[in-house]
Amino acid sequence: MSRIRLLPETVASQVAAGEVVERPASVVKELIENSIDADARKIDVIIRRGGISLVRVIDDGCGMDRDDALLSLERHATSKIRSAADLQAVATLGFRGEALPSIASVSRFRLSTRETDAVAGTEIIVNGGKLETVRDGGEAPGTQVEVRSLFHNLPARRKFLRSENTESRNIEHQIHLQAIGHPQIGFSLMRDDRILFQLPPAATLSDRIRDLYGVELLQRLAEVIDVASPSIRVYGFIGQAGLSRQTRTQQLVFVNGRAIESSLIIAGIREGYHTALMKGQYPVTFLFLELDPAAVDVNVHPAKREVRFRDPNGVRRKNFVHPAVRRPFPGKLFLT
Repeated sequence: MSRIRLLPETVASQVAAGEVVERPASVVKELIENSIDADARKIDVIIRRGGISLVRVIDDGCGMDRDDALLSLERHATSKIRSAADLQAVATLGFRGEALPSIASVSRFRLSTRETDAVAGTEIIVNGGKLETVRDGGEAPGTQVEVRSLFHNLPARRKFLRSENTESRNIEHQIHLQAIGHPQIGFSLMRDDRILFQLPPAATLSDRIRDLYGVELLQRLAEVIDVASPSIRVYGFIGQAGLSRQTRTQQLVFVNGRAIESSLIIAGIREGYHTALMKGQYPVTFLFLELDPAAVDVNVHPAKREVRFRDPNGVRRKNFVHPAVRRPFPGKLFLT
């Protein structure tokens, strides 16, 4: 008697969704990344009850025709890679083709999309992974994704969510990351019918930091001199003397526009600060690295939070992460 059996498709979809959709903030992250990849210049996010009741993401990107809209809900259907070789040099934020089908399998899901020059758009409704409705839609050009009753068919997952305020803060932090990483895009967030912020497209990174965190914080940052080599560019802002936090929430690092967590780069930043930081304190950083997509592997974590560098030592030291942090204060780093 065989003990190993194939899982039904609905169960397999929900298992796979658990790797991509951890909480409402994961939904927001994946949908915003799709909007950015679609060349959106304005992204509006609406949430209710911490995103558990509703997440709606509206963009003015390129939109999709009906065939592409339906195909986007198939697992591993994507416009961003064509072969295994493309995984060696991923230049977009999304690439696996898992986000939309994963989200649709654990929610009441609606996708409305329209190309710029199309007479009518397409509206698709999915309930718990089951396609219910496909019809013409009348929304503005771009794409609107509405996610209601997240994890309604997975009560075990839903009971592990935090309070509505905590989930809302996680969503707000995620939008802050995307807004800092892409200052040329306008963002807004509405929570329970109250607008939390509206960010117009910013001309510079410093403008976006000012709009999000205020003039006072910006004045306490030092600009990292644009350090470039044949293989990498490092730029951004770092905190001056006395500016630190008890957590890493404002220690932001971006690689090719993607917010990442990297122990390698964190170590390089700490080496740059040397003895200027007290034990248990973390610097405020808005540090950007731009390098050849082939030099970094983004396909190592289900949520794409971690990356792996082909030349780790070169990224941290030879290619100026450590010197770039030290350079704004040559000779007497942060001495007071």
